[in-house]
Amino acid sequence: MLILTRKLGERITIGNDIVIALLEIKGAQVKLGIEAPKDISIHRQEIYERIKRENLISSAVTASDLFKAATLLQANRPRDTKT
Repeated sequence: MLILTRKLGERITIGNDIVIALLEIKGAQVKLGIEAPKDISIHRQEIYERIKRENLISSAVTASDLFKAATLLQANRPRDTKT
């Protein structure tokens, strides 16, 4: 991990197109401004962890889920209408 010291109003540049600015310091909190391309996701760590957890939960498929889906597909399959 790279550790840098910055003063109020100073910036850090990451790569060619990400800039992090130290905007405000209030007690134990700091306010950061981040400039980055729209295709780069930026989240607070606790939000990022929640997103990962929710994605993992929503992607978990059980054998029971597959059986239920197959049963529904079978029930809704068009019948052969040959006469």
